[in-house]
Amino acid sequence: MVMKATELDKDVGDGVQGNNCLRGQLAQHQKSVNHSRRQESKENKSSNALSSGQSNSNVIEQGRSPVDESGIDSEFIKFPAPPCRQFWKAGDYDDGPSSKLTLQNGKNYLHVHPIFLHSNATSHKWVFGAIAELVDNAVDEIQNGASFVIVDKISNPRDGSPALLIQDDGGGMDPEAIRRCMSFGFSDKKSKSAIGQYGNGFKTSTMRLGADAIVFSRHADDRYKVLTQSIGLLSFTFLTQTGHDRIVVPMVGLTSLQKYVDYELNTAGNLEILDRYGKEYFMSNLSLLLQWSPYSTEAELLKQFEDIGLHGTKVIVYNLWFNDDGNVELDFDTDPEDIRINGDIKEVQTRPAWRTVNEEHISNRLRYSLRAYLSILYLRIPENFTIVLRGKFVKHHNLALDLKFQEFIVYRPQSSGCIKGELLTTIGFLKEAPQVTVHGFNIYHKNRLILPFWSIVNYGNNSRSRGVVGVLEANFVEPTHDKQDFERTSLFQKLEVRLKEMTWEYWDYHCGLIGYQVTKKLRPTEPPPDSPVGISTGLSSKRKEHCDLDKLERIKRQAGTGANAFLSGHGFETEVVSDIKNKLEDQDVVNLIQVNKNFRAKCLDYKKRTEDLDLKVTRLRSELGQARMEYEQLMVELTS
Repeated sequence: MVMKATELDKDVGDGVQGNNCLRGQLAQHQKSVNHSRRQESKENKSSNALSSGQSNSNVIEQGRSPVDESGIDSEFIKFPAPPCRQFWKAGDYDDGPSSKLTLQNGKNYLHVHPIFLHSNATSHKWVFGAIAELVDNAVDEIQNGASFVIVDKISNPRDGSPALLIQDDGGGMDPEAIRRCMSFGFSDKKSKSAIGQYGNGFKTSTMRLGADAIVFSRHADDRYKVLTQSIGLLSFTFLTQTGHDRIVVPMVGLTSLQKYVDYELNTAGNLEILDRYGKEYFMSNLSLLLQWSPYSTEAELLKQFEDIGLHGTKVIVYNLWFNDDGNVELDFDTDPEDIRINGDIKEVQTRPAWRTVNEEHISNRLRYSLRAYLSILYLRIPENFTIVLRGKFVKHHNLALDLKFQEFIVYRPQSSGCIKGELLTTIGFLKEAPQVTVHGFNIYHKNRLILPFWSIVNYGNNSRSRGVVGVLEANFVEPTHDKQDFERTSLFQKLEVRLKEMTWEYWDYHCGLIGYQVTKKLRPTEPPPDSPVGISTGLSSKRKEHCDLDKLERIKRQAGTGANAFLSGHGFETEVVSDIKNKLEDQDVVNLIQVNKNFRAKCLDYKKRTEDLDLKVTRLRSELGQARMEYEQLMVELTS
């Protein structure tokens, strides 16, 4: 029976709201993790089953499962693991002699073989890319109030094997939303700033990490004062073990491999079964959840909502994939505060004296350390949002702050004669240069890192571009589905060419700052008449130095007193020093004029806003006066 709740119970609401504190959530989460690790592998089925005649109006108080034991087939008594635990070999799937799925009228259904579930996940070559996809979902929930995302290891209570937990306190999903999330091609993300857009990330990421995933989501509808909580199962093991030869995807929504059960909180603060698809449907799905999930009773399933709070989502990926050596791909043991990739630490080829600095640099650590990768995954992180990895906050790392001798270059890509966007690239030498062998660009898209330290040039034996690193956000090009590369469009190819030019230009004119011989003199600042917009030539016109006074003074000092000795010692003729100084000073003037124009534009904007606000205040005062007059008249009428 479904009851429409008109108001949440006060005690229940207060108790749930108390979990909104991040530290309280972390404490509860840590307690549940420790409890899970202490559990022994066991099964508890028949003792908690309800007879078919019992009421299902309050399953939490009964503490028992509304599943008839006779409905559980004997072949499902043991909790099975997938036949192959190596991801790249799991696609060798034999569906058996016959199908166990049937069609209704053979209409309005799209037939997809279960192998698609695996092949769809192969878009994620890198296991950290799959984890980042799930973290993206939590970050997209910031607009719905999310303040943290937890990534941690828990223990599968069935067999004690490690499982991966991703949990957030976002808006959560109602029953329909969780079905769309776990179906193919549905996306509710309409915001232009949202990272996800294809409606496929959850399926590809979870199936890349492990063979099975279970989702717990609680959603509070403020409009109707309704609290719902839903559980969904996405199981490759279920399909392979039962020999299904197809995934039936109704064109209107649901897929047969995903099993759901839904609950609703009534006005008395008790959970009711939300059986909008019928009691038989609910019982069947709950039965399958208890057979194929890590939890063997309904009480254990519902216990997973205790640390979620008023709203939020918890994803547990279990039966994690193994690597070629027979070990779990994710290493939870080497560092208790990190998650690493087993066997993915590679030795850096460089001078012995420089090896440590290169091995400890974030460009190397992000390849095997999830903490390092998450620290640079987003260009900006709101102050009220935190990423928590294994009980410890992840400190945000701004890669631009790792650069010295910074310059800022504006690029306006064009297509068919039209400017498609504008991006600002921060470029400079790494602070550890020239000891580090790293170079390349960190390219973000909608705040999300797509290409870290992308090496677009090969410096070879002459060290050209060594230590040159850039940071930029390119929103005019589209990332691939795994968000680890960009679609190779003409705009992206133009960007690649421009970044190569930036690298070589920066090196040629600045390599002397880190001890290399300067081989080029400064070119004229005037671009040729036919130079396209945004791709002008010349050092000054392609770059824009810091506009603050401290940076300008540094430029003047460099071009002034010590300019002769500095430039002569690095291959420049003495007679060009004064010319260089004049050009730098001219550029300073240009920069200051531009800053002045920007300030004037801001002042005009503020002035216009002030006028608009004054008009609004006047109008509101007039309306308030009229409302007071009407109120006084009504009071007089009421009194009379």
